Amino acid sequence: RLALALLVLPGGLGKPTARQERARPGAAQHEDRPGFQYDHEAFLGKEEARSFDQLSPEESRERLGKIVDRIDDNKDGYLTTEELKNWIKRVQKRYIYENVAKVWKDYDLNKDNKIAWEEYKQATYGYYL
Repeated sequence: RLALALLVLPGGLGKPTARQERARPGAAQHEDRPGFQYDHEAFLGKEEARSFDQLSPEESRERLGKIVDRIDDNKDGYLTTEELKNWIKRVQKRYIYENVAKVWKDYDLNKDNKIAWEEYKQATYGYYL
């Protein structure tokens, strides 16, 4: 949904899509209806989505153009559903690995690169115990 809408912004990315008929001239560039933030994060990744929220529309369009080039695996100038699915899987996988690394530091209290049951209980329920 969101990815295709972003790819066909007027005067935007210079990348044609196979589904241009779905783009509506004059459509809002940023839609804030329920589910938008989820789509935004799925397409960009949580951290990247936060940084995009701080950009002007012009800067956002320029950075999205660079991302579209990375998504277009076969460099044919079109994004397929499969290329979008692969991109979202890569973004989500990166998020998972980054999140595990952040959480690991919080749970590995004695910094031995292992999480013992006691460390897990303390990090999770510490102030309850």
